Amino acid sequence: MNFTAQKASRKWAYDAFRRIEAAMVTVAAVALLLGMPTGPAKAAKASRPAPWGDLFRDVSPKSRATAHRAAVPLPKPRPSEAPSAERETPDKEQQASPPNGKSNQQAAPVPPPTPQPSACRLALTDEVAIAPSIPDIKGAGGCGGEDLVRLEAIVLPDKRRVSVKPAAILRCKMAAALADWIRGDIAPLAERLGSTVSDLDNFDSFECRGRNRIVGAQLSEHGRANALDVRAFKFADGSLISLTDRTVPRGLRESVLHSACKRFSTVLGPGSDWYHEDHIHLDLMERRNNYRICQWDVWDSLPQKAPLLPAERPDEAPPREVAAKPDDAKSDARRHDAPKSDAGKAHDAEPEAQKPDAEKSDEAEPPREEKPAKKKRRQNRRS
Repeated sequence: MNFTAQKASRKWAYDAFRRIEAAMVTVAAVALLLGMPTGPAKAAKASRPAPWGDLFRDVSPKSRATAHRAAVPLPKPRPSEAPSAERETPDKEQQASPPNGKSNQQAAPVPPPTPQPSACRLALTDEVAIAPSIPDIKGAGGCGGEDLVRLEAIVLPDKRRVSVKPAAILRCKMAAALADWIRGDIAPLAERLGSTVSDLDNFDSFECRGRNRIVGAQLSEHGRANALDVRAFKFADGSLISLTDRTVPRGLRESVLHSACKRFSTVLGPGSDWYHEDHIHLDLMERRNNYRICQWDVWDSLPQKAPLLPAERPDEAPPREVAAKPDDAKSDARRHDAPKSDAGKAHDAEPEAQKPDAEKSDEAEPPREEKPAKKKRRQNRRS
C-alpha cells in the first residue's frame, strides 16, 4: 500500500481541522474573559440573593399591626316574667342519623291510625241492636267485607230484645236494614196476633261460597256478608211460625212477603228455585238502575185430610155415556133390527145383486189365515 502525507491531507482535509481548532480556542478565551466580573460587579452579585435561596432558609413570620376591636352591643337580659323557653324540636345532632345508617336504639313502631266509625255504625246504637263491631275480613276470591258487625239481638222500641240465633256476621248496612224490618214490620204484626216476637231463626249469614253452594259459581252475597237466610220466628207464647209452612195462614205469610220486598233488594223463597224451598233469602245487592228481585210464591194451605177415594155418584145423576166399539156396533144393530115389523122386513129383503161389492166380498169370502213369512235363502253364486 502506497501511503503518503500528501495523500492524507488530500483525503481528510487536515488544514481544515487546524483552522477549526484555532477558532474554538479563541471563543473559549473570550467566554472566560466575559464571565469573570470586575470589583463592583462582584459586590452587586454578592448582595443579590440567589433565586432559590428562599427555599432552604428559615423564614420567620412578619409582625402584624394591632387589630382594633369595635364595641358590639349585647342583647338585653330576659325579663323575669317571661315564660321559660321549651325546646319543641330535638337537636339537629339527635335528628341526624349516624354515618353507618343504623341507630343505636330501635325506633318505636308507629301504631296504625284508628279508623273513624261510619255513619251506619254511629246510627246502630245499643238502643237499636246489640251488634258489636268486628275486624274487617279479607278472604280469597273477594270474600269478606268492611264495616262488619256481629248481630246478636234486635232491641224493640219497648226495650224488649229479639235474639238472633245464632248470631249473624253482617255488614253494618245489612244489620241496620234487618233491625228496621223487625222493629217496624214484624213486631207490629206479632202484636196484631196477640203476642210478641222473641227469636229469629238464622239459617245462614256470612259464608265464603258461591251461589247456592255450587263450586265455581259466582260469589254469593253471603260471601260478602250482605245476606241473611231466615227460616222462622219464635213468639213469646212459645209458638213457632215458619215462613215456608203451608199450614200457616196465607194472609200472615203474604204480609211478611210484602214487607220484606219493600226493604230488601233481593227476596227469594219457595217457587224461585229448588234451593229456597225451606227458607227465605234476604240481601241488599246493588244492581243497575236499582233493579230488585222478589220471588216468593205463597202457596195455598193444604187440606187437613187428603181424600183417598172419589166420592160416590149420586142417584139422580144421568147415566154415563160410553163410546161404543166397532164390533159392538154390529151386534147392537142386529139387536135393534129383530123386533121390526113386516114392512121393515120387506124393506130389508133386497136382492143381493144390489148390495155393494165391498159387502159381498166381506160376506162371501171367509177370513184368510195369516201364515208366517218365510225367509228366502240366498243362492250361493260362488262358482
